[in-house]
Amino acid sequence: LAAVVGVLAVLGHRLGVMDAGFAVVWGLGGATFLGLAAIITGIVGIAVTLMGKKNGTVFAAAGLVLGLIVAVPVLLAAQAGSAVPRIHDISTDLQDPPKFVAVRALRTPQHNSLEREEPGNLVELQQAGYPDLGPALIERHPGQVFEEALALVKERGWEVVAVSVENGTIEATDTTALMGFKDDVVVRVREEAGKALVDMRSASRVGQSDLGANAKRIEAFLSDLKNAG
Repeated sequence: LAAVVGVLAVLGHRLGVMDAGFAVVWGLGGATFLGLAAIITGIVGIAVTLMGKKNGTVFAAAGLVLGLIVAVPVLLAAQAGSAVPRIHDISTDLQDPPKFVAVRALRTPQHNSLEREEPGNLVELQQAGYPDLGPALIERHPGQVFEEALALVKERGWEVVAVSVENGTIEATDTTALMGFKDDVVVRVREEAGKALVDMRSASRVGQSDLGANAKRIEAFLSDLKNAG
């Protein structure tokens, strides 16, 4: 039952039948609760069958394993989320964040705002949660780095929304593998003393907390971009 509820939550959201809040709280949350129940009853079942020399140990063990498969990933994600600030819009430049232009047309009033006004202490929360996150200064020609960044976006399978060579910006959307959540990304490449200064912003469309996903996306992308040359 835990597995069925979990699968229905994933399919329900990906097919647009469930909104994100319902799918996560009631779908994945319910699946996790049932998974924990399966783990407990599986342990009890194994003990009862072994001590009483009764049949059913295999079924109890199967229930235990399936409960672990369903519950553990969700619990690990929740634990990771508790260690990061409850924000969903991350930028390497906190004073002049890269701006979304074309992506705005893809967002609805039900999605998170791109104005970075909530929470009111967003900058302080990001600095406290990700103190080392910042722009990348790459010792290659900005034009070359821009092309490498665009190639890296495509290589990652992100949906390219807009490319502006004049502004040095690339807007794209990354869709998470399991739940199909969409996070919007903008990469900005500017020239600084003959080098390429690369800033990046990643913002989730739904959810108050991104569980650290946006910061990880930025760090991984900039690291690969530095090594692209």
